[in-house]
Amino acid sequence: MLVLFNSADEAYSMKRELAIVLEKLEGFRNPKIELEQYVTPPSLASEIVVTAKLMGDLDFIVDLGCGTGILAIASALLNARAVGFDIDLEALKIARKNAKDVGVHVDFVLSRVEDVTVKRKCTVIMNPPFGIQRRHADRTFLFKAMEIANVIYTIHSAGSERFIRKVCIEKGFEITHLWRYKIPLKRTYSFHEKEFKWIAVEVYRLRRL
Repeated sequence: MLVLFNSADEAYSMKRELAIVLEKLEGFRNPKIELEQYVTPPSLASEIVVTAKLMGDLDFIVDLGCGTGILAIASALLNARAVGFDIDLEALKIARKNAKDVGVHVDFVLSRVEDVTVKRKCTVIMNPPFGIQRRHADRTFLFKAMEIANVIYTIHSAGSERFIRKVCIEKGFEITHLWRYKIPLKRTYSFHEKEFKWIAVEVYRLRRL
Protein backbone atom coordinates (compact mmCIF):
# COMPACT_ATOMS: atom_id res chain seq x y z
CA MET A 1 0.00 0.00 0.00
CA LEU A 2 1.06 3.58 -0.55
CA VAL A 3 1.65 6.01 2.32
CA LEU A 4 -1.20 8.46 2.84
CA PHE A 5 -0.84 12.25 2.84
CA ASN A 6 -1.53 15.17 5.18
CA SER A 7 -0.95 18.24 2.99
CA ALA A 8 -1.34 19.56 -0.56
CA ASP A 9 2.35 18.96 -1.25
CA GLU A 10 2.04 15.38 -0.06
CA ALA A 11 -1.06 14.92 -2.23
CA TYR A 12 0.87 16.15 -5.28
CA SER A 13 3.69 13.75 -4.50
CA MET A 14 1.19 10.95 -4.04
CA LYS A 15 -0.36 11.58 -7.46
CA ARG A 16 3.07 11.39 -9.05
CA GLU A 17 4.07 8.29 -7.10
CA LEU A 18 0.80 6.54 -7.85
CA ALA A 19 1.05 7.34 -11.57
CA ILE A 20 4.52 5.78 -11.67
CA VAL A 21 3.14 2.54 -10.20
CA LEU A 22 0.19 2.55 -12.61
CA GLU A 23 2.51 3.01 -15.60
CA LYS A 24 3.78 -0.53 -14.94
CA LEU A 25 0.37 -2.17 -15.35
CA GLU A 26 -0.29 -4.25 -18.43
CA GLY A 27 -2.86 -2.94 -20.89
CA PHE A 28 -5.15 -4.75 -23.31
CA ARG A 29 -3.46 -7.48 -25.35
CA ASN A 30 -6.25 -7.70 -27.92
CA PRO A 31 -8.40 -4.57 -27.50
CA LYS A 32 -11.93 -4.95 -28.78
CA ILE A 33 -13.14 -1.96 -30.77
CA GLU A 34 -16.80 -2.83 -30.21
CA LEU A 35 -16.19 -2.39 -26.46
CA GLU A 36 -14.17 0.80 -27.04
CA GLN A 37 -11.30 -0.60 -24.99
CA TYR A 38 -8.69 2.04 -24.23
CA VAL A 39 -6.44 2.21 -21.19
CA THR A 40 -7.11 5.17 -18.90
CA PRO A 41 -3.88 7.22 -18.80
CA PRO A 42 -2.07 6.56 -15.49
CA SER A 43 -1.75 10.28 -14.77
CA LEU A 44 -5.50 10.78 -15.12
CA ALA A 45 -6.31 7.67 -13.07
CA SER A 46 -3.99 8.93 -10.33
CA GLU A 47 -5.51 12.41 -10.41
CA ILE A 48 -9.05 11.09 -10.04
CA VAL A 49 -8.34 8.56 -7.30
CA VAL A 50 -6.23 10.88 -5.15
CA THR A 51 -8.91 13.57 -5.51
CA ALA A 52 -11.53 11.05 -4.38
CA LYS A 53 -9.34 10.26 -1.36
CA LEU A 54 -9.00 13.92 -0.46
CA MET A 55 -12.78 14.36 -0.68
CA GLY A 56 -13.50 11.42 1.58
CA ASP A 57 -15.03 9.29 -1.16
CA LEU A 58 -12.50 6.47 -1.28
CA ASP A 59 -13.98 3.74 0.91
CA PHE A 60 -15.87 1.12 -1.10
CA ILE A 61 -15.13 1.59 -4.80
CA VAL A 62 -16.90 0.05 -7.78
CA ASP A 63 -15.40 0.35 -11.27
CA LEU A 64 -17.95 -0.36 -14.02
CA GLY A 65 -16.27 -1.55 -17.22
CA CYS A 66 -12.96 -1.87 -15.39
CA GLY A 67 -10.98 -3.31 -18.32
CA THR A 68 -7.48 -4.17 -17.17
CA GLY A 69 -8.17 -2.67 -13.77
CA ILE A 70 -6.28 0.60 -13.53
CA LEU A 71 -8.92 2.62 -11.64
CA ALA A 72 -9.83 -0.17 -9.22
CA ILE A 73 -6.17 -0.98 -8.57
CA ALA A 74 -5.33 2.70 -8.04
CA SER A 75 -8.11 2.86 -5.46
CA ALA A 76 -6.86 -0.27 -3.70
CA LEU A 77 -3.36 1.19 -3.56
CA LEU A 78 -4.85 4.02 -1.48
CA ASN A 79 -6.44 1.50 0.89
CA ALA A 80 -9.94 1.36 -0.57
CA ARG A 81 -11.94 -1.82 -0.92
CA ALA A 82 -12.36 -2.11 -4.69
CA VAL A 83 -14.47 -4.22 -7.04
CA GLY A 84 -14.21 -4.13 -10.82
CA PHE A 85 -16.86 -5.40 -13.24
CA ASP A 86 -16.32 -6.14 -16.92
CA ILE A 87 -17.83 -8.25 -19.68
CA ASP A 88 -14.43 -9.22 -21.14
CA LEU A 89 -12.85 -12.24 -19.46
CA GLU A 90 -9.49 -11.68 -21.15
CA ALA A 91 -9.30 -8.15 -19.75
CA LEU A 92 -10.21 -9.41 -16.28
CA LYS A 93 -7.41 -11.97 -16.36
CA ILE A 94 -4.97 -9.15 -17.04
CA ALA A 95 -6.56 -7.04 -14.30
CA ARG A 96 -6.13 -9.84 -11.76
CA LYS A 97 -2.49 -10.24 -12.74
CA ASN A 98 -1.96 -6.48 -12.50
CA ALA A 99 -3.38 -6.37 -8.99
CA LYS A 100 -1.21 -9.29 -7.91
CA ASP A 101 1.88 -7.69 -9.43
CA VAL A 102 1.48 -4.50 -7.38
CA GLY A 103 0.46 -6.33 -4.22
CA VAL A 104 -3.18 -5.35 -3.72
CA HIS A 105 -6.43 -7.29 -3.54
CA VAL A 106 -9.25 -6.31 -5.89
CA ASP A 107 -12.33 -8.39 -6.66
CA PHE A 108 -12.76 -8.58 -10.42
CA VAL A 109 -16.13 -9.90 -11.56
CA LEU A 110 -17.29 -11.03 -15.01
CA SER A 111 -20.62 -9.31 -15.59
CA ARG A 112 -22.65 -7.17 -17.92
CA VAL A 113 -23.03 -3.70 -16.48
CA GLU A 114 -26.81 -4.12 -16.49
CA ASP A 115 -26.49 -7.10 -14.14
CA VAL A 116 -24.22 -5.50 -11.55
CA THR A 117 -25.51 -5.52 -7.99
CA VAL A 118 -23.80 -4.41 -4.79
CA LYS A 119 -24.99 -4.90 -1.21
CA ARG A 120 -24.26 -1.39 0.02
CA LYS A 121 -23.88 2.09 -1.38
CA CYS A 122 -20.52 2.84 -2.89
CA THR A 123 -18.49 5.31 -4.86
CA VAL A 124 -18.32 4.50 -8.55
CA ILE A 125 -15.12 5.50 -10.35
CA MET A 126 -15.30 4.64 -14.04
CA ASN A 127 -14.18 5.38 -17.57
CA PRO A 128 -17.19 4.23 -19.61
CA PRO A 129 -17.21 3.92 -23.41
CA PHE A 130 -17.72 7.31 -25.04
CA GLY A 131 -20.29 5.99 -27.51
CA ILE A 132 -18.14 6.40 -30.60
CA GLN A 133 -18.78 2.85 -31.86
CA ARG A 134 -22.25 2.46 -30.35
CA ARG A 135 -24.22 5.63 -29.78
CA HIS A 136 -25.16 6.35 -26.16
CA ALA A 137 -23.05 3.43 -24.89
CA ASP A 138 -22.12 5.49 -21.84
CA ARG A 139 -25.75 5.81 -20.72
CA THR A 140 -26.00 2.22 -19.51
CA PHE A 141 -22.95 2.77 -17.30
CA LEU A 142 -24.15 6.11 -15.98
CA PHE A 143 -27.65 4.80 -15.17
CA LYS A 144 -26.23 1.79 -13.33
CA ALA A 145 -23.80 4.01 -11.40
CA MET A 146 -26.70 6.21 -10.32
CA GLU A 147 -28.59 3.12 -9.18
CA ILE A 148 -25.85 1.80 -6.89
CA ALA A 149 -23.75 4.81 -5.85
CA ASN A 150 -23.98 7.90 -3.68
CA VAL A 151 -20.97 9.51 -5.39
CA ILE A 152 -19.71 8.99 -8.95
CA TYR A 153 -16.48 9.95 -10.69
CA THR A 154 -16.93 9.43 -14.42
CA ILE A 155 -14.95 10.32 -17.54
CA HIS A 156 -16.72 11.51 -20.71
CA SER A 157 -15.83 13.07 -24.02
CA ALA A 158 -15.71 16.85 -24.17
CA GLY A 159 -19.09 18.45 -24.73
CA SER A 160 -21.04 16.05 -22.51
CA GLU A 161 -22.10 18.58 -19.86
CA ARG A 162 -25.62 19.19 -21.18
CA PHE A 163 -26.33 15.46 -21.30
CA ILE A 164 -24.85 14.84 -17.84
CA ARG A 165 -26.88 17.66 -16.31
CA LYS A 166 -30.09 16.33 -17.88
CA VAL A 167 -29.49 12.84 -16.51
CA CYS A 168 -28.64 14.24 -13.07
CA ILE A 169 -31.98 16.09 -12.94
CA GLU A 170 -33.84 12.93 -13.97
CA LYS A 171 -32.04 10.67 -11.48
CA GLY A 172 -31.72 12.95 -8.46
CA PHE A 173 -28.01 13.78 -8.66
CA GLU A 174 -26.01 16.99 -8.88
CA ILE A 175 -22.69 17.89 -10.48
CA THR A 176 -20.43 19.03 -7.66
CA HIS A 177 -17.25 19.27 -9.73
CA LEU A 178 -16.30 19.29 -13.40
CA TRP A 179 -12.67 19.03 -14.49
CA ARG A 180 -11.51 19.35 -18.08
CA TYR A 181 -8.35 17.65 -19.35
CA LYS A 182 -6.52 16.85 -22.54
CA ILE A 183 -5.15 13.32 -22.39
CA PRO A 184 -2.85 11.35 -24.70
CA LEU A 185 -4.67 8.51 -26.45
CA LYS A 186 -2.13 5.88 -27.47
CA ARG A 187 -2.42 4.09 -30.79
CA THR A 188 -4.57 1.07 -29.95
CA TYR A 189 -6.20 -0.09 -33.19
CA SER A 190 -4.88 -0.65 -36.70
CA PHE A 191 -6.80 2.32 -38.12
CA HIS A 192 -4.97 4.72 -35.80
CA GLU A 193 -2.34 6.51 -37.86
CA LYS A 194 -0.34 8.25 -35.12
CA GLU A 195 1.43 6.89 -32.04
CA PHE A 196 -0.88 9.00 -29.92
CA LYS A 197 -3.18 11.98 -30.17
CA TRP A 198 -4.50 14.43 -27.61
CA ILE A 199 -8.20 14.28 -26.88
CA ALA A 200 -10.32 16.52 -24.67
CA VAL A 201 -12.24 14.84 -21.86
CA GLU A 202 -14.40 15.88 -18.94
CA VAL A 203 -14.30 14.29 -15.49
CA TYR A 204 -17.40 14.70 -13.36
CA ARG A 205 -18.02 14.22 -9.66
CA LEU A 206 -21.71 13.55 -9.16
CA ARG A 207 -23.49 13.30 -5.81
CA ARG A 208 -26.90 11.91 -4.90
CA LEU A 209 -29.25 14.61 -3.60
